[in-house]
Amino acid sequence: MNAWTKERDGARYAAWQSAFREALQAAARGNAVFPTRNKVPAIPSPHQRGHNCKGQCGQPGHGVYDATTVAADVRCLFELAPRADGYGIACGGRMIGLDLDRKNGVDGVAELNRLATQHGFTVPRTLTVCTPSGGFHLWFAVPAGVTIPNSAGRLGPGIDVRGTGGYVVGPGSQGSSGQYVLHPALGEIEVLPAPAELIQLMLPAPIVRPARQYVPTGDKATAALDGLVNVVLGAPDGTRNDRLYWAAAKAWAHVMDGHIAACDAEAALVEAAVRRGLAEAEAQRTIASARRTTAGAP
Repeated sequence: MNAWTKERDGARYAAWQSAFREALQAAARGNAVFPTRNKVPAIPSPHQRGHNCKGQCGQPGHGVYDATTVAADVRCLFELAPRADGYGIACGGRMIGLDLDRKNGVDGVAELNRLATQHGFTVPRTLTVCTPSGGFHLWFAVPAGVTIPNSAGRLGPGIDVRGTGGYVVGPGSQGSSGQYVLHPALGEIEVLPAPAELIQLMLPAPIVRPARQYVPTGDKATAALDGLVNVVLGAPDGTRNDRLYWAAAKAWAHVMDGHIAACDAEAALVEAAVRRGLAEAEAQRTIASARRTTAGAP
């Protein structure tokens, strides 16, 4: 009996079947899904640790970046994950998740209510998933073009934001301590828009940069840097790092020619990358990599 057949025996196969069925239904509703095992991606990564591939290699095993709404692709992913007992739903784009923990003396629900009172908004009765630990996942719609980054505890104790590159565990999934289920009093209801005040709280704080310390040699220099910034700001999801690297390489070429100051090029590109949803440290690494590979960059 091969390993796949063994995995199909008993309760484990029943859990796999249930997760697969629920994932297919979620995909049919337009949610991009991928298989999980106890909340985490169930397909092993094809890369060694420390890689930064987000699926560009074309192989499965990239967690949320494998997520799909195509039924045939969902089946292929689950066939590669015989130990899956749940599924993740990709966040970012038009849907984000608010993960409210209620354990170890922390109450994310109370903290969210406190924020609502403090900032003058009402928490909508949106689609809500109850977690095994007693917490909740609140699903919210966000306007097109708004990029919400992931964060853990930044809004307050017990509140994690699942935005671009993040995911929530889908209802019907199994965790080590129980099942994720739709809120019994709400059921399968509409995903409502997040209040504007809450969106502002979830967005990264603007980065204050020092005033520019140089005088451009002419309008062309300013226009060139502004154009590279716009390339980063306009990067579609999945291309942000690549676009930033390309823009940084071009910027360092201008630095080499003496048209732009190095500190100004770096500050402008980092700020644009953070506005586009990248972490500041990640943006700095990408820009530094482009600088190293640009021959003669000072």
